[in-house]
Amino acid sequence: MASGVILIAAGALLFVAWQNGWWATLFGTALCATWIVAVGSWAALHGAAANTACPTNGTDAQALPLRSLLDQVPAPLVHTDAAGAHAINRAARALFGTDDRILPLSPSLLGSDGAPLRHEGRSWRVDAVDTAPGERLVVLIDIDAEERAAEGRAGDEMIDILGHELLNGLSPVVSLADSAVTAAARGDAGLHDILATLARRVEGLEGFTRAYRTLSRLPDPVLQPVPLNELTADLARLFLSRFGDGVALAVHVPLGQVADIDRDQLAQALWALLQNGAEAALAAPAPCRVDLTIVAQPELWIHVSDTGRGIAAPDRARIFRPFFTTKPDGSGIGLSLARRIARAHDGDLRLLPTTPTTFAMKLSPRRLSGRPTAAACR
Repeated sequence: MASGVILIAAGALLFVAWQNGWWATLFGTALCATWIVAVGSWAALHGAAANTACPTNGTDAQALPLRSLLDQVPAPLVHTDAAGAHAINRAARALFGTDDRILPLSPSLLGSDGAPLRHEGRSWRVDAVDTAPGERLVVLIDIDAEERAAEGRAGDEMIDILGHELLNGLSPVVSLADSAVTAAARGDAGLHDILATLARRVEGLEGFTRAYRTLSRLPDPVLQPVPLNELTADLARLFLSRFGDGVALAVHVPLGQVADIDRDQLAQALWALLQNGAEAALAAPAPCRVDLTIVAQPELWIHVSDTGRGIAAPDRARIFRPFFTTKPDGSGIGLSLARRIARAHDGDLRLLPTTPTTFAMKLSPRRLSGRPTAAACR
């Protein structure tokens, strides 16, 4: 604005000097006007350059704390695009021994094969999110470290369970032993009853120990072709002999279906589910019914449902924990063992969030053949 005012005044002076023949004044005013125009142009250009540079400086100022924050992330972070893969934090630079570009480039980083990344003798799970077309942010998760942490948590939980159960079982044994010693010293006639109770408690501890050995020493499954209708027929006969007419069992199984499974282990797992279902049904109003349904798809799905009252919400997250039971005489290993057997067959066992109460077991046998559309009901 000041330059504009001065230029207007200089222009007026130039006009007056030209009209009156003041050549010296005319020349000096022209020089001043030229100088003002040059200075104004330079200032304008300098200001535009400064405005252009400011966003870049601001971005750098904002990016510096972000880079410092990313360097504190323990998991390696990698940015991938069409040009390759680049390490973007300290963990990634240390893992690949580079400050920027990662060479040689593994297909796992680009997500082309979906396999874990194997680098320097360690396995890494590749978790990625698309940040732009053709670009991804990759997070590498140490699989070995995850497994060690999971094993540590499982070991701590098992030690806690064992300590709790053993203390609960040994405390009355110690008390009964003291009572037996006192009764023997006094010649008390109740010594026989005390010893009988002590023997039962010792038998209970022995049963707990045997159950733990069964759970911890489950052998690898021996896979053989087994007709599923023969397996369910054996379970139906066992169910009838155990529960008689008190609980109805309905079996839905594909006719002629054969799967490679460990027959003894799977029968043990299914019997635990059927027995739990029957006991739950008996504790509820009639009619009492348990359904066993097998569906042959790419995987083998086995559903066991009952007409019981259902499982309380606080217990649903704990029913697969070893030795957890809501029954006064339960061992608490049936469901845990059934899940271990399912997982040994490359499957799983879970409780569905549905009514009626339904357990779903998924198996992935190497071979599954037969006529999957036919079905039988007993």
